[in-house]
Amino acid sequence: MRLHCDLPGAVTGGSLECMGTLNGTSVQGNISGVDFIVLGAGIAGLRAAMGLAEAGTVLVLTKERLSESNTAYAQGGIAVAMGGDEDVALHLDDTIHAGDGLVNAAAAAVLVEEGPQRVEELLAWGTEFDREAGALMRTREGAHSRSRILHAHGDATGREIGRALLQRVQETKNITLGEWAFATQLVVDAGRVVGLRWLDADHNLHTVAARAVLLAAGGAGQVYSDTTNPAVATGDGIAMAMAAGAELEDIEFYQFHPTALSLPGVPRFLLSEALRGEGAWLVNARGERFMERYDARLELAPRDVVARAIAREGLSEAGEALPVYLDMRHVTGIDLAKRFPGISAFLAGHRLALATDLIPVRPAAHYLMGGIKTDLDGRTSLPGLYAAGEAACTGVHGANRLASNSLLEGLVYGARAAKAMREESYLLAVKTGVSAVEFADNAGVEDKIATLQEAMWLYAGLLRDGATLPCTRKAIAALEERIDPVPVEHRTRRMHEAMSLAAIAEAITACALAREESRGAHSRNDFPQRDDVKFRKHSVLVGNVVSFEA
Repeated sequence: MRLHCDLPGAVTGGSLECMGTLNGTSVQGNISGVDFIVLGAGIAGLRAAMGLAEAGTVLVLTKERLSESNTAYAQGGIAVAMGGDEDVALHLDDTIHAGDGLVNAAAAAVLVEEGPQRVEELLAWGTEFDREAGALMRTREGAHSRSRILHAHGDATGREIGRALLQRVQETKNITLGEWAFATQLVVDAGRVVGLRWLDADHNLHTVAARAVLLAAGGAGQVYSDTTNPAVATGDGIAMAMAAGAELEDIEFYQFHPTALSLPGVPRFLLSEALRGEGAWLVNARGERFMERYDARLELAPRDVVARAIAREGLSEAGEALPVYLDMRHVTGIDLAKRFPGISAFLAGHRLALATDLIPVRPAAHYLMGGIKTDLDGRTSLPGLYAAGEAACTGVHGANRLASNSLLEGLVYGARAAKAMREESYLLAVKTGVSAVEFADNAGVEDKIATLQEAMWLYAGLLRDGATLPCTRKAIAALEERIDPVPVEHRTRRMHEAMSLAAIAEAITACALAREESRGAHSRNDFPQRDDVKFRKHSVLVGNVVSFEA
């Protein structure tokens, strides 16, 4: 099917011509004249698209299927204070406390105060959260002072929210959805972002102009060898913003989820914090419940505390790896297979069951607290460029994200960024177009990526040290040396992803070296204490220069 449609864009004579379907599958052919581009089709990108459609044409691009994003893999739930002012105040306190002294209080206040309205929208749009006797079910997770976590289909909350949002977006005029569209570069003119370049499924390179661009392309968990993130999480949006000169903030704070399944040859499958919310214990190789040695909140301590505790219990005095287990054998009164159907099905495939077996676990890279620096409306340091969701950093998470605040952040700040973008009045006269390109050979790229991932896990992971952090740079340089000789226009998608990972790795390394303290998810063996005098500040990275700002 060939679709022709004239859109009232900001580019004189602009039109949209694509192969496929409007609000459908792959977008190919020449596209120009859109008012807004949204990169990413997770919760932040889809919610922003809804708000932008009121003011003009919106092109939403995602690098694979519309359903493939970090949002879809979010199991536990969405934290929201729907019990009135007292509940909101407690949610704010919990968020600030979990962030270990680095939360932007204004950003956190926006999150918890606007969260209930955004979740009510989800309910109105058909999101099917779990209920009991007609009332929304709520559970509790680590560092929350009360039960405020909504979940869907037991342990498929992100997938259900994504389904409801996508259906709403597909029913909305002015929005074009494009799958298998890999963004390679921001178009900058006179210091302003005015468009985007991307590769389609047929290896055609497109240049698309827009009044404003929103980066909602998620995190970069694939920079580590052990991660709960899907393969698409290579930090492309963040890397593009860096290349264009945008400021990054707090990029050294990568959250490691405490409990990922640890079986040889099996991906680090996420075992939701909701398991511990329902009473799961952590036990070491001797069968001892050990969290009382680390925090009075036991298994419901903040994620950074639990993750480091597991890492320490998982090493012998001689440095040999020891198993650590999640134990739910004592939990009664809950049908665990029904409460956690997705997790139970995955475990069953490996002959394990929550009710009867010790489940081997270890930490894995899960969520980037830092990202592209924005204000409370998604504006970055570059005019015309906005960011929301995991790719962005408002400071709402500080040094350690409170469990289940991520989906709420995508909703709240996706909506706020859309509102700010609608107010853009910039008119464009930028040449757009499409060209076919020949691609270079990918040989050797995967090996270099794997080496980088291992180096980042060893030297810039859960436990860091100033003496070994620079060791990541050998792997970064080797990867860059493999790809640098290839002209940008001839690089494959995997080469672009590799360069994104290299850029993210260097940013994490630089900021982790500069922050000579331990705080939240950032732990330095050589600086084990928190230093509020020098470092109760946000790191800001521009180019290769790190500074700290209050």
